[in-house]
Amino acid sequence: MTLIRTLTATALTLALAACADMGHVKPQAQQLKPAELNAGSAIAAADGKAAWPTQAWWESLHDPQLNQLVDAALADNPGLHATQARVRQARALAGVAEAATLPKIDANASADRELYSAHSTVPAPLAGNYAWKNTAALSGSYDLDLWGRNRDLLAAALGEVQTVSAESQMARLALQSAIVRSYIQLSLDYALQDTIVANLAQRQRILEITRRRQAAGLASDIDVSSIETTLPAGRRDHEQIGAQIALLRNQLAALIGKGPGDGEAIVRPTLALDHAAALPSALPAELLSRRPDIAAQRWRVEAAAQRIKAARADFYPNINLAAFAGFQSIGFSHLLDTHSAMRGVTPAISLPIFEGGRLRSQLGAQSAAYDGAVEQYNATVVQALAEVANAVTRAASAREQERLSRQALASARRAHALAEKAWRAGMTDSVGVINAHIALLNEEQQQAQIVGRQLDNYAELMAALGGGIKLDLP
Repeated sequence: MTLIRTLTATALTLALAACADMGHVKPQAQQLKPAELNAGSAIAAADGKAAWPTQAWWESLHDPQLNQLVDAALADNPGLHATQARVRQARALAGVAEAATLPKIDANASADRELYSAHSTVPAPLAGNYAWKNTAALSGSYDLDLWGRNRDLLAAALGEVQTVSAESQMARLALQSAIVRSYIQLSLDYALQDTIVANLAQRQRILEITRRRQAAGLASDIDVSSIETTLPAGRRDHEQIGAQIALLRNQLAALIGKGPGDGEAIVRPTLALDHAAALPSALPAELLSRRPDIAAQRWRVEAAAQRIKAARADFYPNINLAAFAGFQSIGFSHLLDTHSAMRGVTPAISLPIFEGGRLRSQLGAQSAAYDGAVEQYNATVVQALAEVANAVTRAASAREQERLSRQALASARRAHALAEKAWRAGMTDSVGVINAHIALLNEEQQQAQIVGRQLDNYAELMAALGGGIKLDLP
């Protein structure tokens, strides 16, 4: 008979629980398989012997000052500290979720002095008198978590810890990249400043020679004036590049968490890249564990999947066990007597029967959140491959541009030398030599910009490959 009653109760429980219908709510998004993406010719032509970036990839630029700036930023940047605080917060919240999977024990004690009614159920000698009512007890409870809801929420919280940790790594990489690329731009601006200063000096020299020739009757006022009119523009360019250098120093100081005064101590960069950036062959598969943003999105998907499981568990009965043991007495003299002992067990079951669609809505919300996380993951993978391909394409183009620029620069130098020789011999006026010099200046600036672009392409590719960060993915 007992077995029949147990089976009947179980069947009734499951029947009642079935009233909370999930309504076929489920996720719709499909997670992208990176190996199925067409990586393109730029990535396909990767050098299989190339290594992935190292943790300190910027050290390949061989500039001690740059190394110091990056180290200072990693130690003092407030934005980076904020991401680290979010990691600690996520870990603490995961601890809260873990506590729900463990037994809970509380201790309590109370002492109440009370005047008992003379006309109530309390007998003499308490009736109509004051007395102390004392209680000391231990109570405990435990959620059996038959359907794994608490365990799923803990898994989701741990996934969130991994997500925030990967985001912190992404912020770290973004900071490193910002410092290196700003520093490369500073190096370029110094190189451009050199060309401007040299150009001004050359124009001033030509002006002085032309004035002497004018005094000797070999040049006209027009020759002198045509050269003088070019000097203000050169001085303006010099002022602009000086302001850009000062602004970049301020920017670098802010990135390392310091004031503008620290930026003034930054001296001219001495960058030197002794090898061209190359692409490893294990793409795109290996990229998934190298890019912190992909890892963060992947963990976000895993956490969302666990929250769906927890939302589904809400549709099933929940059983909790609670127990207490202690002492209770009127007055203090008998509080710890064996006859003052009390104890009890209170199992409790709760089952959703009619929730007005609340549970289905919760499950639908979690399913939609999962779909959003999956699509964001897919978009991040696509964007990551595009960034790698763009960096490789720009690097290849910069190498070809650098070759052509060397040819153009050599040609401009020959033309300038011939124009100046002709001008000195009196075979042409100063306009020809000025035009030749402007053409030479433009080519020198183009050469400096291409060299700076090659350094920037290296930094871009290192960041696109994950900057030497290796993360574990589920």
